[in-house]
Amino acid sequence: MRTEQASDSPLLQVIRERIERQQDRAISFRDYMDLCLYHPGLGYYMNSNRKIGRTGDFYTSASVGSVLGDMLAAYLRSFAETRTCDICLTEWGGGDGALARQMLDAIRRGSPELYGRLRFISVEKSPIHRGLQAEALAPHTGLVSYYTAEEWHAAGPWHNTLVFSNELPDAFPVHRIVSREAGWREIRVGWDHERKCLTEVEGPISGGGLEDFIRKEAIPPRTGQRFEVNLDALRWLRAVAGSLGSGSMLLTIDYGHEREELYAPHRMNGTLLCYRKHQASDTPLQFPGEQDMTAHVNFSALMDAGKEAGLESCGLLTQKQFLLEQGLLDELSDHDARDPLSPQARRNRAIRQLLLSDRMSELFKVLIQKKGEPR
Repeated sequence: MRTEQASDSPLLQVIRERIERQQDRAISFRDYMDLCLYHPGLGYYMNSNRKIGRTGDFYTSASVGSVLGDMLAAYLRSFAETRTCDICLTEWGGGDGALARQMLDAIRRGSPELYGRLRFISVEKSPIHRGLQAEALAPHTGLVSYYTAEEWHAAGPWHNTLVFSNELPDAFPVHRIVSREAGWREIRVGWDHERKCLTEVEGPISGGGLEDFIRKEAIPPRTGQRFEVNLDALRWLRAVAGSLGSGSMLLTIDYGHEREELYAPHRMNGTLLCYRKHQASDTPLQFPGEQDMTAHVNFSALMDAGKEAGLESCGLLTQKQFLLEQGLLDELSDHDARDPLSPQARRNRAIRQLLLSDRMSELFKVLIQKKGEPR
């Protein structure tokens, strides 16, 4: 099937040029996905198009009222209770800044003492998102700083710091592999000159990182089954762990599973999905730079990488479990049933959506890892 690709698309031209420079006229899917999402100015996350919300391509948990931000603020309060020093809160990949705004609003409103000793750092790659965050966080300008990843790592080690992310690892570019009778093959991206479109090309596994991952994970070689390998997420987690000091924690919220579920026989096509105008598809070669591309997170691999980097796993919870532990049910309130648009009614609906939605309550997980003891 021919993919929809405008021949005059600037990003498509960049991709084709990259392909043509390779000896085998193909690039790894990981490099293709990286260009689609993060090419400066042309990548999906780097352009000015709206991504989140009704006019964007997808929703996040932060789109469902302020419930998630309020519960993360409750977690931060617990984190701060055992620490009398200043607290650093760092968000990695905060998108439009909505979640951070919800958290900081809740802390200032309910815990002024903590707000007074709080420092907030946003680590954000996209200049567009940094601009949106600056606008969203304007009421908290006095305690907000913006760092690049390199600046944040250079300023470490970070003691008594809570680092959190919401839907970050799923957006890292992934390798794609497939099991064939002759062994493992890597799915690459080439150009079909006759049909004038991008096309899949299978080749040998490239680099030791992929081979080591396949062997370590003991991925079952079912003929024809596809898998995603997110080496970038593991590198990110190891780097963050290496920059954390004593008394610090890493909280990762995302959708995914442990390895047994990800490698199950019913997942023959893997988990890679694209989102465009709130429509999901498994056609990543369409609309390069114009659609979100994600893959389910392998939480088992993140826990293993964290352990190797000195992090202790404190729990892997469903988002529902995490929210309940933070006291979400206490947030439900009585309201006038005749007014479904009242603030109380809207908040109750948001709470129920986060607790009852299969997508948000069970598929989303919260991984909590810590390093050292409070000082």
